[in-house]
This record gives sequence, C-alpha cells and structure tokens, in this order.
Amino acid sequence: MLRRLHPEQPESFSFTAANQQWAEAQITKYPEGRQASAVIPLLWRAQEQEGWLSRPAIESVADMLGMAYIRVLEVASFYFMFQLQPVGSVAHIQVCGTTSCMICGAEDLIAVCKEKIAAKPHELSADGKLSWEEVECLGSCTNAPMAQIGKDYYEDLTAENFGKIIDDLAAGKVPTPGPQNGRYAAEPLKGLSSLAEYEAGKPKYNASVELATDLSDTVKRIDGTEVPILTPWLGKDGKQAGASAAAKPPKAPETPKPAVKQAAEANAKPKPEEVKEDQPETLTAARDGKPDDLKLLKGVGPKLEETLNELGFYHYDQIAAWTPEQVAWVDARLKFKGRIERDGWIEQAAKLATGEETEFAKRAKEDGTYED
Repeated sequence: MLRRLHPEQPESFSFTAANQQWAEAQITKYPEGRQASAVIPLLWRAQEQEGWLSRPAIESVADMLGMAYIRVLEVASFYFMFQLQPVGSVAHIQVCGTTSCMICGAEDLIAVCKEKIAAKPHELSADGKLSWEEVECLGSCTNAPMAQIGKDYYEDLTAENFGKIIDDLAAGKVPTPGPQNGRYAAEPLKGLSSLAEYEAGKPKYNASVELATDLSDTVKRIDGTEVPILTPWLGKDGKQAGASAAAKPPKAPETPKPAVKQAAEANAKPKPEEVKEDQPETLTAARDGKPDDLKLLKGVGPKLEETLNELGFYHYDQIAAWTPEQVAWVDARLKFKGRIERDGWIEQAAKLATGEETEFAKRAKEDGTYED
C-alpha cells in the first residue's frame, strides 16, 4: 500500500508544554549521539496529541533529534500504526480483516463502518467524529471478529453490537471494551472444561477491561498530564539515564592535527562554570551569493540550516571559529539546546572548511539524505 502525506497540511506543529517535557525526557534515555532512537516514541506522542501525523509534526520531531526529514518520514510511512491523514475527533476504528476474523464475520463489520461512518477507509464521518480502516491481524483470533478502538479491543463482535458501539461513540459515550458476547476473556465459548472452581471467584472483568473501565475514557488521547514526568529520565536506582549519564569509553591516542582543527576543538569544549553569551560575527548574506551546504554537518537538516542562515551563518569557517561564549549565544537561539556540542558541529565545520570530507558528509551525499 502506498502511504503518502495528506495533501492538506497545517501550517505548523508544536508539542504542548507537558508533551515537550515528556519528549525531552525520552531523549535522555539514550546515549549521546543516539537520540534518533527516540524517533518512534516521539512520533507516537505527536500522533496522540493531534490524532495523526502531519508533515510539520514529522519535521518537528526530526529537528528535535537532529535527523534528516526523509529519515523520519521513512519511519512514519513504514509503520501502519502511524496515521498520515486526519482521523475522527472521537475515535479511529481499526477492524481486523485477517483470516480468523474474516471467516467469523469481519466483512459484516466493514459493511457497518461503510454504512455508519464513511464509504471508504480513512474518510471522516459527516460530523468528523469517526473514521475507520481495515488492518492486519491484531492478535485476538480466539475472539474473532474484533476491532481496536482507541487503546482497547472490542471482541466477539456482531454487526448489531458493533453498530451500537459506533452509535455510542458518536453520542459521546465510551462502551465497555472486551468480549461483547458475555465471554470473560478467551475461554471456550461452551464454557470452562477445567479450572471450573475459578469461575465463582473471578472478578467482573478481565484485567484489561477492568483497567479500561477504571480509566473510564480510553478513547481520550494522551496529552502529557496523566502522570508526573521526570526530566531527565531516572532509572530504578534513581540515577540519571541516557545521554548525560552514558559511560564514555577511554580515548585512543590521537595523531597530531592541523592547527585549524586544534583551535576549533579547543573552542568547542565548554567551561565547567556557566558560559556567558557572546554574539559571533554574522553575515547579511552568503559571500558571493554561494552559501556552504550546512546540511553536511551532522545534526543539521533543511529547517535548521534555514534557521542558521537567518541568524547570519552561511559558511563552515564561521561555525569553526565559534568560541564557547559564541556557542552559548547560538545554542540559546536553537529549539533544542546542546546540539552543537553533541553533534560536534565545530569539529565538522573545521574539516569541511579546509576541503576535507567528514564521514557523515560522505555518507549523506551517497545516500541522498540531505537536500541541496
């Protein structure tokens, strides 16, 4: 199935304050230089906030993680759990259409969706509250046919009770999930043939359904206010996890480097005390109208390159000459602080300024993961 971005896109995207804090905490789970590992949870959080993944949301996540836009789009378009088009404001219904469910009546459920929601999948209902799609196996074959709505499974469905569920959702109600035919979980339809003594003392609902009923609104999207957020992320031992706490391997002996590289690396090292800001020398335009391709610096995508140009930086030698005070000035004007030091912009810029090619620049040109 060809998955493309929706033709109509919002102008911008930004996480809510709570979700931004959550996203930054997620990034600290991973060692320095491995922040891209957080791409799936950040995309999922963006989808939870908006209901679907827009191009601005994808690009915003890419900027936070220092990834090329195309890399994040590849993730978003590969996994079908990511919706690349608007979904219903109340719920998006996913009907399992694989073998067990198909044999047990999934086609009847799809017919209900077409009648009550929209004629085609991924189309919004007339009131904009609901949308639907057919999906691959959701792993509840014993309780076929079934559908996932929000965070819950609705199992042992018929056209009649499935239609009522859809009507209730449209009316603002949250139906009780789980088996819809009186079955407790996934026991035989004819009843238990063993462990019969358990039948009398069992709770009203199985654990999954009980949690859903306790939450009372499981089609509500996560907005970041559900639980306290620890920033940075803390492990069970109470120690900081991820980037700042990652153990650093011993350095191998270094070969002598040209003076321009030594100066650049010395400038890139922050002082232990707080560094005061000092504005670097900037340009109003690129020299001779020919800016350097700043996207060849690891961590700089098209949008970040545009930001650097707006700040007055067009050339590698400008970046290579930044002092710690000047790094602090630029860092304060970027959306995600610490990127300059984390990705080694100054060292990279020093090499590129002298005509040397970095491993990242070489790989970017070969893979086509940057835009001219």
